[in-house]
Amino acid sequence: MQASESGPLMRLERVAKTFPNGAVVLRGVDLEIERGKVHGLLGANGAGKSTLIKILSGAFPASGGRIVWKGSPVQWSTPKEANAMGVATIHQHIPLVLTLSVLENVFLGDEGRWRRGGAYRRRFEDLCERVGYWLEPDRLVGELSIGQRQMVAIFQALGTGADLIVMDEPTASLAAGERELVYRTVRRLSRVENKAILFVSHFLDEVMALTDCVTILRDGQAVMRAQTSELDETRIAEAIVGRQIVAMERSALDRTPAQRRADGPALLELCNLASPGKLHPISLKLAAGEVIGVAGLLGSGRSELLHAIFGADPDALGEVKVSGRTTGRSTQAAVKAGLAMVPEDRMRQGLVPDFEIWRNTTLPALESVSILRWLPMRDRERKRAADAIRRLQIKAQSPDTLVTELSGGNAQKVTIGKWLFSDVKVFLLDEPTAGIDIGAKTDILMLVRELAAAGKSVIVVSSEFEELLAVSDRILVMRDGRCIAERAAYETSEHELILLAGGQSALSSPAAGTGAQPNT
Repeated sequence: MQASESGPLMRLERVAKTFPNGAVVLRGVDLEIERGKVHGLLGANGAGKSTLIKILSGAFPASGGRIVWKGSPVQWSTPKEANAMGVATIHQHIPLVLTLSVLENVFLGDEGRWRRGGAYRRRFEDLCERVGYWLEPDRLVGELSIGQRQMVAIFQALGTGADLIVMDEPTASLAAGERELVYRTVRRLSRVENKAILFVSHFLDEVMALTDCVTILRDGQAVMRAQTSELDETRIAEAIVGRQIVAMERSALDRTPAQRRADGPALLELCNLASPGKLHPISLKLAAGEVIGVAGLLGSGRSELLHAIFGADPDALGEVKVSGRTTGRSTQAAVKAGLAMVPEDRMRQGLVPDFEIWRNTTLPALESVSILRWLPMRDRERKRAADAIRRLQIKAQSPDTLVTELSGGNAQKVTIGKWLFSDVKVFLLDEPTAGIDIGAKTDILMLVRELAAAGKSVIVVSSEFEELLAVSDRILVMRDGRCIAERAAYETSEHELILLAGGQSALSSPAAGTGAQPNT
């Protein structure tokens, strides 16, 4: 619509949202989104970002204010209506159909039942060429990694021909190479194709590098609107949390070598742990109170290592010992031995979405809140959930809140919190801070430190190498299913880890001894 070129593509005027339970989430937000611009939307978990996105994409009705689209007020009652008018939304929890193919998912919104014909394949090939990324069109989405699913969602949005593309944490679970692919795609869409992009992210460096302007929400209000060129990461972080932050992840989590302990008795021991086609043999000793970080790019074998340790890989070979005792090769045996797993995909693998906080919190240890160890008592379960909410500072109205109603950071705290009341000796954390804000991220990393101080052992997988450097004692580098290097965290750098993970030559000789045995 050419008439819209002279003004904002979309304008939100005093948009408010109050839910039936009385919760006030948005308190009159103004927002202007222009063609050819990447507009960053930032804020802590619970600030109102997700609700605002759902309103402008037609999923929620606003309680007040109005939306002006291409110069005219609109009232969308469903996402389908908004999509038909030119608004496509890529949500943080990717709503793809796992049992359908890539091709079928990309064109899922098209009318008709047959989406495998030649015309659709040609459209799909055009998308691949346009983005510069190839996906096998007939492969089931359920077989893809989270990073690949994110690319399917981007293809799906592009396939609608939308004028405004809303991206909610599109890079949260991606490796560095795939993030750059998303960045390149976003730049092309905005600068070459004149699309408007609303980009939600917790990565301040990518916000600075990618966006033209930003709006920051806090407690349901827009507390900052500015051109990105006028800001720096410190000012953005301060606006997000409402207090001064100076390199929070570095300074708050920094430890000296004298505080790091890797010479105690082995709490976890891996003996030639392997999985055919996925993980080459690795041997490792992890001391009580020690934190080991696992660095590597997407597909390097990081998650496969944790799954093999936790007994979730039926093909795994080798031996896993906890406190000197060999564990059985099942998740039940792993939990009984004292292992806890926090998976990368928290909603699909770590939580029961239809359950409240209290039901999720007590799942691993129902016996301890039951009469005669078999009849769960709701009052005990709710009290335990309340303890977890208080201890982890989970933002929720009550233990009865469904986990699907929580922000990403608070849902992740529930995923971790459910293990805190069990006799866990070793925590396995797979991307525990993916897709959460800087405040919740620091809370979780500090919790890792607290667990180690209490004598627990922790293995942390993260795509954010700076986080691994801040919280770990040692760091293993994975590539192609192999542990190719080990470093003391205080003796390495983000630069070296990136080089190692990317296949460059090591900058110093791998550590040996009781740690992981690198496979070269």
